[in-house]
Amino acid sequence: MKFVTLTSIAALTVALSSFAALAAEHEIKIKNTNGKGKFMVFEPDFLKVAPGDTVKFVLVDKNHNAEAITEVWPEGVEPLKGEMNQDAEFVVEKPGFYGIKCHPHFTMGMVALIVAGEPTNKAQLDAFKAPGGAKKRWDELVKQITP
Repeated sequence: MKFVTLTSIAALTVALSSFAALAAEHEIKIKNTNGKGKFMVFEPDFLKVAPGDTVKFVLVDKNHNAEAITEVWPEGVEPLKGEMNQDAEFVVEKPGFYGIKCHPHFTMGMVALIVAGEPTNKAQLDAFKAPGGAKKRWDELVKQITP
């Protein structure tokens, strides 16, 4: 009996280690411009990831942050709340659509969309209406989702 338990624990440990090794790390830059006429940007602003992956937001230009658009964030997942002028990161805990904004530049269209696995929160995505100048960019991001 002890041998079976130890074997089970060893197998579980190996499986979890393999899962951690498979998790990817993605980087999104926080910038004033993309150098091509687009201002107040996350680069890239659309990303497909897998649950378990880490998404890092790297500050290139000051006076920005990265935080969750809570209306488009999977239920039960702690919303990202990056501080001003600092890098931020989160682990994608489960499948879903993850909306990201720069708080001071949200209405100027500084948004990003992360799609993880097979999202279960499509109703949130469909119901969300981005404010001001964010509407056009948000709508462009949503069009990149393929069924």
